[in-house]
Amino acid sequence: MKLGGQSEVYLRPVSKADCDAFVGAMQRSRKLHEPWIFPPRSREAFQRYFERMQTPDHEGLLICRELDDQLVGVINLNNIVRGALLSASLGYYAVVDFNGRGYMYQGLNLVVELAFDVLGLHRLEACIQPDNTASLNLVRGAGFRFEGLSPSLLYIAGAWRDHERWALLDTRATLLPPGHD
Repeated sequence: MKLGGQSEVYLRPVSKADCDAFVGAMQRSRKLHEPWIFPPRSREAFQRYFERMQTPDHEGLLICRELDDQLVGVINLNNIVRGALLSASLGYYAVVDFNGRGYMYQGLNLVVELAFDVLGLHRLEACIQPDNTASLNLVRGAGFRFEGLSPSLLYIAGAWRDHERWALLDTRATLLPPGHD
């Protein structure tokens, strides 16, 4: 599966063959990610990540540049819930070599399209630490709306961290959970 269109990037599912390139990119990007997120930076951590992304409630998507297929970022759909909720949580991180070029924004727009139009989800949520201005700017620019602050939401880097909740809804009147037509 390769999802793209009229952008400089495309999405594709993470594969086992991505291990070395993925781990190398995350190692180079360490200063960009910390203290916000700690993506897999070893073969063992990548293997655990890859296995989690193979479960029905997760989608691990690589953002790749059309020009040369370079990995420029990662967006994960986590904790996908079906039924009446039709929701997923986002996790994402850029590759430092390509940071600030708009690739994450383009990739996020493709993920929104995938989540709403292909997976049939109603809601995407991003939980972001209040001082992570780059991440806040990304979701704000993509049309996500601030919903509130969740104190001590996630355990990151040895402490429970506050997170702002941002969400984007698919407001199509025709979108209904299965069995609710």
